[in-house]
Amino acid sequence: MKFNATPISYRSTGLFSALINDYIETKGTAQSFVNYAATKEGYKKAIEQRASFPTNRKVLVEALQNQYSQLEKGINDANVLNNKEAFKLVNDNVNLLLKENTFTVTTAHQPNIFTGPLYFFYKILHTIQLAAELKKQFPENNFVPVYYMGSEDADLQEVGSYTLAGEAYQWNTKQKGAIGRMKVDDELIKLLQNLEGYWLVQPAGKEALDVLKQAYQKGKTISEATLHLVHAYFGKYGLVVLQPDDAQLKGVFVDVMEKELRNGFSQKAIHSTKEKLANAYHVQSDGRDLNLFYLKENTRARIEKQGDAYIVVDTEMRFTEEEIIKELHANPERFSPNVILRGVYQETILPGIAFIGGGGELAYWMELKNVFDEVKVHYPILQLRNSFLFMNEKQIAHWNSLGFSLDDLFKPLLELELGYVKNQTKENLALTNHIASLNDLYASIQQDVIKIDTSLGDHAKNLSIQAQKKLALLEKKMIRAEKRKQQTSIDRIQAIKGSLFPKNSLQERVENFSEWVGAYGWDWVEAVLENSTTLNPSFTIITISKD
Repeated sequence: MKFNATPISYRSTGLFSALINDYIETKGTAQSFVNYAATKEGYKKAIEQRASFPTNRKVLVEALQNQYSQLEKGINDANVLNNKEAFKLVNDNVNLLLKENTFTVTTAHQPNIFTGPLYFFYKILHTIQLAAELKKQFPENNFVPVYYMGSEDADLQEVGSYTLAGEAYQWNTKQKGAIGRMKVDDELIKLLQNLEGYWLVQPAGKEALDVLKQAYQKGKTISEATLHLVHAYFGKYGLVVLQPDDAQLKGVFVDVMEKELRNGFSQKAIHSTKEKLANAYHVQSDGRDLNLFYLKENTRARIEKQGDAYIVVDTEMRFTEEEIIKELHANPERFSPNVILRGVYQETILPGIAFIGGGGELAYWMELKNVFDEVKVHYPILQLRNSFLFMNEKQIAHWNSLGFSLDDLFKPLLELELGYVKNQTKENLALTNHIASLNDLYASIQQDVIKIDTSLGDHAKNLSIQAQKKLALLEKKMIRAEKRKQQTSIDRIQAIKGSLFPKNSLQERVENFSEWVGAYGWDWVEAVLENSTTLNPSFTIITISKD
């Protein structure tokens, strides 16, 4: 297969916020909410300044070594075990983290079952490419690509679902709490069996299916399954997976969590930033007075302060300040940062230089610089992830036959239909000139009737408005009549738009990798990797054709 890439600007898609467009184009006030520009000069500056922010590299490496040791013990898949090169690459990268001149390029995502939407892959592959590019630009340093697993998320509706061939599937489990701590159960195995039926009829389905079956074995936690899966797919690129729900790692973050419990510092820190952002842009995240959750068994619930007491919402657990601080130091793994503090935790335990995220992620990160400053944690470069839209050979042939360009894909459906109809007909479908003439006519009438009775002027004006509305309605009927003549082509436009933008959303936010790897094998992944721009992200349309 041949993959042909056409990059277009994010702004031209009309799908990204003004804040994100301004940020990547260095316009407006967006740059004032970050420390560095996402440029070579910005990275050079970040590398120099990162050295003044200490990281407990020993604890980080020990936690990762333990994590991968458990992975290796739990794997009985010969294909994964025999891939010694992947384990060696990951192990070498983990050991590099002990060196002060090693930095991480990080992306974060929840452990969606079966990887969830396509952009799960896009984020990881961009991270791998950027780390490699930075090594070329700054060879005296090392850069390790890291997937930070958001295993403490509790949004089962989102994380526990995937879409395949246009149909959504939901994991109906009775388990509660943090997703990563949940276990593969009979309901999840049923979903995998549904997926198996799909994979086995795909040209390149069996190999990827074998990885899924080995990863999602009954009794494994979702974190363990996701680690297995991501390592099997991306370990050969040296990607390090970090599972942050770890007592050792949480221990490094205790001081920040104690400051939050005692003072609720994070909400105060973002307040002024949110006000400044709101002057020019949409403000995304809403923090709370305390931005921590309590994790225990099947519980993941907010911690709130009521008077002198700390309560765990929707439970009977209550603590005094002394008791909750004691609990924090004794069991740091029972405390979990929410969206306001999650990034601070990430950059506390990792020697991060860059964070790769989507538009929504970067928008809320841009509210957080003061939170990082408050606890003296390095605020990384924010790098917008790449986006992709894939078109198969049939889709691109039909689109071209309609006379549209790739840029036209992002136009609203009605605009495309109207544009096509107008291009195909020889008749004038617009009554603009007639409406203008009508306005002139009624303006003249209005002047004449005013001479007789000024009260008749308003009546003449109302008649003009009514006549214009009737002509506008007639114009719509003319367009609908012409559309009926072109119905076959109109149906094709609707079908292509519907398939490329499922549920009126971006392809990457809905579809699962199964459809693409199943049809095109790992070549599809390599196409994403090859076209993952590093310092200059783009929205890339990739058309697939036979060699």
